[in-house]
Amino acid sequence: MNNHQENLLAIFHAALSSVEGKTVVSNELEADNDPYPYPAEFHVIAIGKAADSMYQGVPHDRIKSALVISKHGHISTAVEQDTKARCVESDHPVPRENSIKAGEVLLDFLRELPEGEPCLFLISGGASALVEVLNEGWDLSQLQELTDYLLANAYPIDQINSIRRRLSAIKGGGLWRYLNGRPVNCLMISDVPEDDPEVIGSGLLFLVDEKELPDLPERWKDKLNKIKAPMWGGDFNWKIIASLEIAKEAAAVKAKSLGYSCKVVPDFLENEASEAAINCVDTLKKEVGILVIWGGETTVNLPSNPGMGGRNQHLALTAAKYMAGENECYLLAAGTDGTDGLTDATGAIVDNQTIEKGLLKNLDAADYLNRADSHSYFKQTEGLITTGASGTNVMDLVIGICPN
Repeated sequence: MNNHQENLLAIFHAALSSVEGKTVVSNELEADNDPYPYPAEFHVIAIGKAADSMYQGVPHDRIKSALVISKHGHISTAVEQDTKARCVESDHPVPRENSIKAGEVLLDFLRELPEGEPCLFLISGGASALVEVLNEGWDLSQLQELTDYLLANAYPIDQINSIRRRLSAIKGGGLWRYLNGRPVNCLMISDVPEDDPEVIGSGLLFLVDEKELPDLPERWKDKLNKIKAPMWGGDFNWKIIASLEIAKEAAAVKAKSLGYSCKVVPDFLENEASEAAINCVDTLKKEVGILVIWGGETTVNLPSNPGMGGRNQHLALTAAKYMAGENECYLLAAGTDGTDGLTDATGAIVDNQTIEKGLLKNLDAADYLNRADSHSYFKQTEGLITTGASGTNVMDLVIGICPN
C-alpha cells in the first residue's frame, strides 16, 4: 500500500470518528443545551446498527433502565454486561423472526416503565429491519418476501421505508400508541438523504403524511394501506447529531491536513453503483491533483444467484476497471457502518493497477461484476477494507484522487 492509499484510509477513518455514536451522544448530553435541557435521568431505548456505541455515550448515572437493540455481532461485551441494559440482537438487512421478537420486547419494555417517567431514544440506521410489530393482515413471510424484492430491485431507501411504514404498527409514529404521554427526547444518527427524521428508522416517532405508494407488483398494492398514528401526547424533542455531511466535512479537514487540495461534492451520490463509479472516475480524471469526496448510497441490481459483495465493493471494482492503465489513480468506496452487503468488509480501495493484479491471477473483473461477486475478486487481489462494527451509520463515502 503506497502513501496515497494509506492517506485515503486515514481520511476515511477521520470521517468515521467525527460521527461515532459514543462521541456524538456524549458531546450532546454534556453540552449546554439550548433551547431545552435533557432530564437528569431517563430510560434509554437504543435501536440501530450504532445502538451499542450511542448507548455508551450516555452517562451511566443518568440511566434508570435501558433497552439496546442492534444487529447480530454489534453489541459489545461491555454493554451486554451492563446491569441496567437489556440487550437484543436482531436481524438485518432483511427482517426475520428476531425482528418480530425485538418488537415484542420493545413494547413490553415500554409497558413496564413507571408512569410519566421520561425516555431517551437513540436511533440509527438499521432500525427499520431490526425491530418490527406488524399491522393486522401481515405475517413475517410476507414481510421477508417484500423486503427481499425491494432490496433485489434497488428501490431507494426512502421508498423502502415508506412501504415499511404502511405495514408496521410502530413505524410512521405508531410507537406513540405505547408511550402513554410520557416526555420523550430522541437523538438520531442519520443514514438517509437530506436527514429526513421521518425516514430514519422508518420514523418510529414521526407522523408521516405518506406520499403516493411506490410502484409495486399488484399482489402487494391492496395490502399497503396507510397506518394512522395518534398525535403524540407529551413533550417531544429531537435532534440529528451525526450525518453524512458532517462526515464529509471531517474527511475534507483531514485531507487538507495531509496536504491535499480538496473538493467536497455536494450532490448526493446515488443511482446504480456501476454508473456512479464511472462518473466518479471521470471527475477524478478531470480534477487531476485534487482529492474529491462524495457521499451517498448507490444500488446494485442483483442477478439470479448473486455472489458475495455489496454496493461499495461493486462500485470500487467498476472504478478499477474504468481507471485501469498507466495514469496513476486511486479510489476508496466504503460504508460507514462497517458492513457492505452480506460480507465482513465495509468496502474496498483500488487503483489503476488493480485490474492488472487480477489478470496475473487469471481473474476477469467483468465476470465478477456480472455475477455481483466483487468480494471474491478482492479477496484474491487485496484491497478490502474491514473495520468491524464502526459505531455509526451515515451511509457511504467515496474518496479518490488522480495525483498527476
